[in-house]
Amino acid sequence: MVELETPRLDAVFHALGDVTRRRMLRSLADGERSVGELAAPFEMSLAAASKHVKALERAGLVRRRVMGRTHVCSLEAQPLEGAHDWISFYQRFWSGRLDVLEGLLRQEDSQNNKGDGDD
Repeated sequence: MVELETPRLDAVFHALGDVTRRRMLRSLADGERSVGELAAPFEMSLAAASKHVKALERAGLVRRRVMGRTHVCSLEAQPLEGAHDWISFYQRFWSGRLDVLEGLLRQEDSQNNKGDGDD
């Protein structure tokens, strides 16, 4: 059963709710990045980028380690599984609805084609 209300799931969806954080995660899927590297495409300050990284860390999606003065981030994708499970529940719901719609449309099409030969 998919958990509908957990602090972790709430944090994951909060983190994914911002386009900047989604793009940061996408960048981290290609490998580790410093906070400065994550900030660069957005022309934002390190402080602003760090706030985004903190939201990703709270969701468990990013791990940050300090190397001297550089903060290096890496992707932790496991929490995305909970979000995927939650979304998959609704995917099954809509797939079932679309299957019913397809059946009705095929039935209607079949009935319309039968009527075409009666002229």
